[in-house]
Amino acid sequence: MRRADLARYGAAALAGAALALSFPPRTLWWLAVPAFVVLWLALKGVRARRAAGLGFVFGLAFFLPHLLWIEHFLGTEFGPAPWLALSAIMALFVCAALALFPLVSRLPVAPVWAASLFVLQETARGLVPFNGFPWGRVAFGQVDGPFGQLAVIGGAPLVTFAVVLTGFGLAAWLPRVRAGWALVPFAAALAAGPLVAVDAQNGQRTVAVVQGNAPDIGLGLLNAQDTLRANHLRKTAELTALIRGGALPKPDLVVWPESATRTRDRDPVIDRAVDDLGVPVLVSGLRGGENSVIGWHPGTGAGESYAKQELVPFAEHIPLRPLARLVTPFADQQDLRAGTEPGVLDIANTRVGVGICYEVAYDYVLRESAAAGAQLLVVPTNNAWYGRGEMTYQQLAMARLRAVEHGRAVVVAAISGVSAVVRPDGSVVQSTGMFTDALMVDSVPLRSDVTFATRFGGVIHVLFTAGAFGACLVALWSRRRARAAAESLPR
Repeated sequence: MRRADLARYGAAALAGAALALSFPPRTLWWLAVPAFVVLWLALKGVRARRAAGLGFVFGLAFFLPHLLWIEHFLGTEFGPAPWLALSAIMALFVCAALALFPLVSRLPVAPVWAASLFVLQETARGLVPFNGFPWGRVAFGQVDGPFGQLAVIGGAPLVTFAVVLTGFGLAAWLPRVRAGWALVPFAAALAAGPLVAVDAQNGQRTVAVVQGNAPDIGLGLLNAQDTLRANHLRKTAELTALIRGGALPKPDLVVWPESATRTRDRDPVIDRAVDDLGVPVLVSGLRGGENSVIGWHPGTGAGESYAKQELVPFAEHIPLRPLARLVTPFADQQDLRAGTEPGVLDIANTRVGVGICYEVAYDYVLRESAAAGAQLLVVPTNNAWYGRGEMTYQQLAMARLRAVEHGRAVVVAAISGVSAVVRPDGSVVQSTGMFTDALMVDSVPLRSDVTFATRFGGVIHVLFTAGAFGACLVALWSRRRARAAAESLPR
């Protein structure tokens, strides 16, 4: 391989690593822009096959560190194979998108169409295979910077587009008089700030989170369900005692994290705990083959519930079972049933939107909740499987972006941390540590205004997809036309 080629691949790897460093728990959001500057320079002037290879190297250099928590989860039993395989599959989406880079790079305002291709691959890997894996979208690393404010207009797709366009634009236009155009997305992000509202429109609610904790034993949690239930019942009893003693204010609503218990429609133990507390509880647990959040009321017990719609492939539902046995300990378990209704529950005189754990990465789940009138968003999650790595911080960043996107406070209840109370501007009011039991009580604003992103987010996603495909079709037509014109010239 020539030295120039090695330099290109090295630059692509450096760009991917820089993008990985831009994500929480670090606050280096700005690193994403130079990452895409370097990627553009690496791609400049190459053909489709080379662009695809550079895209794969970039994607692998990003996903390997970004998804390292999977190695902690499965590595003790399956080695690095699941982590390496998933990282490589995700990198293939980047590879496929950037293979089209030489095609659109000849069009006017090429950075716009190249950025659209990058959004397209994020969309595609959130859909396929097996309902996709939308982790690691560029937007999720931007919650601490101004680009994140664009979520209120166009959700995660617009944020990703703005970041990638800024990087690509700086690389393409900086030597030219059009350099100022590269900063338009950044200026738009700053201008979007006043649209991010935080004031209460429908009063406030005091919400408590019960983080009962879990042992840090990885796959051993498969046999620890009784411990998780006991921990959350004990911590709920502690909350009751602190309220009665005046050490904590009485909340309007209490939230348990995902997988805190297994239960049935009638559960006398939980009935007694909720009756003693005297406050409605969102109990998150497995019930009747569904991963559910159940509204539990003093005196009346279990009420309406929400069942998780986006089940985790190879964990909550098992495609390709013979192959799955090579990469997951869940292969012989029965599939959970996916819910079909939006996550909206009426409890504590509040319309609450719910997305369970993995669902916070999917645009439609909480968008449907907010569109259906949710005044507050709740995300119960179980991150205890993944140890003390970055997974829980990555997921919290997604919840923070959803807060901005829909103009709603978000309460994250994690079984072992990090639990958090997030304001509608994405800022964290209060949070817990990891692998500790904790109680959080805070007041959150209730809001009812529907943001532009909530109302038109689905349409915006379609427009980006159409823009990417349209650019490719125009480029192909232009190439064919130019080729036909060249062949018609006399020789």
